[in-house]
Amino acid sequence: MLIRYKQDSKGKRVQFAKIYTKDEHKINISLIDRDALRAVKKLQTSGAEAYIVGGAVRDLLLNKQPKDFDITTSASPRQIHKLFWNSRIIGKRFKLVHLEYNGKIVEVSTFRSDEENFVKNNNVFGTIEQDAKRRDFSINALYYDPVAEQIFDFNNAMDDFKKKKISSIIDLKYSFVEDPVRMLRAIKYSITTDFSLKINIKFAIRKYHSELSKVSTSRLTEEVNKILASGYSRDIFVKLKKYKLLVYLLPCFNVYASLNNVQNSLLELDYKVRRYKNSETDEVPRYIMLLHLVQELIIFSEEDLTQRERFKETFRQVKILISPMTPSNYEVELCCEQLLKQKGYKVPKGCVRHPKTKSSSKSNANFEKRRKYSSKKRNYKKYDNTKKPVKKTKV
Repeated sequence: MLIRYKQDSKGKRVQFAKIYTKDEHKINISLIDRDALRAVKKLQTSGAEAYIVGGAVRDLLLNKQPKDFDITTSASPRQIHKLFWNSRIIGKRFKLVHLEYNGKIVEVSTFRSDEENFVKNNNVFGTIEQDAKRRDFSINALYYDPVAEQIFDFNNAMDDFKKKKISSIIDLKYSFVEDPVRMLRAIKYSITTDFSLKINIKFAIRKYHSELSKVSTSRLTEEVNKILASGYSRDIFVKLKKYKLLVYLLPCFNVYASLNNVQNSLLELDYKVRRYKNSETDEVPRYIMLLHLVQELIIFSEEDLTQRERFKETFRQVKILISPMTPSNYEVELCCEQLLKQKGYKVPKGCVRHPKTKSSSKSNANFEKRRKYSSKKRNYKKYDNTKKPVKKTKV
């Protein structure tokens, strides 16, 4: 292990980072996405610092294949945008850069300062040390340099890995109030990594669980989708219910979450997702995930309903059960179609409204034509700014 030092305000030499070599961390470099690796190399070649960070490093240390690779760097968003032709800048509060590779996104962020950690203005860039202090949990606060094959640890996170513990870096008086979704992530990480939560995190979740009611439905939908796609949805939902978080995430589903048939349905989903992660089957579509979430709770009336009325009634029940989730209507319709087919009912044509792909491609083509036309129009006339000689008239 290597040590990085710095001078404090009194001029004394103090330790501020531990550096672990490849013989110590034993990360399998073949598990790293090639495009993410090229992006890190390109940033480093330009003179910037660049590291793989967050959940990807956590999964690599657990010898798992990461789903997403996030990169953090000392380069500003504008510099990153100039460096990569396939990049776009997103975000309002804090600018991020998305690199697109054949539909796959690699997210690149600039080191953030801790000077305004708990103030709404977060557009302050900083150093790697300051950025490390802003991370939520210790297991997500490791920085991996895939070129030098070294891990940089600013928060003694590797000690937590050895003890199989999850600890919070930000003071818990602020952490769960600033972003209540961190409570959901703490539960999810404890299940997916088989690490235990520190006692102060458990107490803080019980104290601040009601803060989750302030989170937007779009963020809650994103978290539910991640839970369903984790391969551990059943265990995560059980623990969320125990800590009184599920009632804010899926209030109607929370009532029935403890039923054996509901838990068995989620176990079946987890089995399918794990088989996909082990490259044994194709990816599980999102509507199938919704199906396993609600299929044991849908009531099929024996009333004499038309096919279309039965479809609408099934759609209504699904929407109530997954509220306040806001998946696309197309995914819900596909879920309803599967539910009705399982019970032997016919689904009338037109109930599942497929998204219009052709019109969107046409609109994109029209936009491209307009862009080219406008650029030609701008360059059509070239004005000569040189001064012409003035003709002298005879008096």
